[in-house]
Amino acid sequence: MNGNMLIKNASQLVTCSGFAAKQGKTMSNLHVIEDGAVVIENGFITHVGPTSDILSKVDEKQLQKQSFDIIDATNKAALPGFVDSHTHLVFGGYRAEEFSWRLKGDTYMDIMKKGGGIVKTVAATQKASKAELIKIGLRRLDAMVAFGVTTIESKSGYGLDKDTEIKQLEVMAELNKQHPVDVVSTFLGAHAVPGDYKEKKDDYITFIIDQVLPTIAKNRLAEFCDVFCEKDVFSINQSRRLLLKAKDMGFKTKIHADEITPLGGAELAAEVGAVSADHLLSASDQGIQEMAKKGVVATLLPGTAFSLNEPYARARYMIDQNCAVALATDFNPGSCFTYSIPLIAVLAALRMKMTPEEVISALTINAAAALDRADQIGSIDAGKIGDLVILEYPSYEFILYHMGVNTVETVIKKGTIIKK
Repeated sequence: MNGNMLIKNASQLVTCSGFAAKQGKTMSNLHVIEDGAVVIENGFITHVGPTSDILSKVDEKQLQKQSFDIIDATNKAALPGFVDSHTHLVFGGYRAEEFSWRLKGDTYMDIMKKGGGIVKTVAATQKASKAELIKIGLRRLDAMVAFGVTTIESKSGYGLDKDTEIKQLEVMAELNKQHPVDVVSTFLGAHAVPGDYKEKKDDYITFIIDQVLPTIAKNRLAEFCDVFCEKDVFSINQSRRLLLKAKDMGFKTKIHADEITPLGGAELAAEVGAVSADHLLSASDQGIQEMAKKGVVATLLPGTAFSLNEPYARARYMIDQNCAVALATDFNPGSCFTYSIPLIAVLAALRMKMTPEEVISALTINAAAALDRADQIGSIDAGKIGDLVILEYPSYEFILYHMGVNTVETVIKKGTIIKK
């Protein structure tokens, strides 16, 4: 567990090299090294290159004496650890019945009238203890690791009150301490409108700004602030007000933007300098173009469109407009109960017209950029954290070709094997 490792003879070392998001056409450049090798010392990458070059610079026998783990990756591809940059990891209860209800034609409002929807999860999360949420969170993280995920983002938003929102964030902080996977926390108190504020949305935004955000900032419980900017949820003006106040308090910003209607969330993301805008199924041409100019990462969630049987986000147009596109699972109890990276990858390719190379960039360096960590993770570059996955196959193309099946054999976090 010392974070020291040599990986050699990888049939493909898919470095995704870079220290910032790949925009547009550059998403196709994976910087693949044939017969590649990586050296990791104390959790950080120190050498990257062809195996012959690396072994001419380091003494393999000496590394063995220094207790380096030596992995022979002959006929196997190695990639950066996957980054799942949009999840709702911490919640209580489940909503399995809603999938069947949707198949029978029930609308979101029909489901709400039956006692389902976000209010059901809010009630279950409010009731759950921190210990219960930590226990299930650890199990979920273990499952994510199996798919090659080494960093995730986790949002609150199933409390809609001060105490439960903070409870969720405290659970995330504990998960980050207890589990090898890095958990990046996002405050999403503006996920829905609580019943007491149905006719007073402005007052709810004021409540978040005056009573909740200061406590979260003081205790450093979240790095990002997010808002569900959507018709019948929070307006452009309400979202702008919240995000600008959050920035003033030191938070980085994200937006659930234009998921259902073209409200202008993409444009707002560009205006306020959000790190990412997520969903974007109904984003306008102008909004996409403004995001590209401002360097806002477009985080797309094809699993949600698939689960809801809705049209997909226009990934091809976004990339052609020079956007940086990331992919994430949107793991949550209602609209997308999955953390399957293979499913997300193949949906992105077949339904959003992304090439295999673009998919890999979107799950690695661009997903890292969506968490403002492209300088630390998301690629196999000297100086970065040693997070890698090794496939059981010789090419990254098997991730898509072996449709919906997990091809990850070994997962490495900070130079230590956490799944084999």
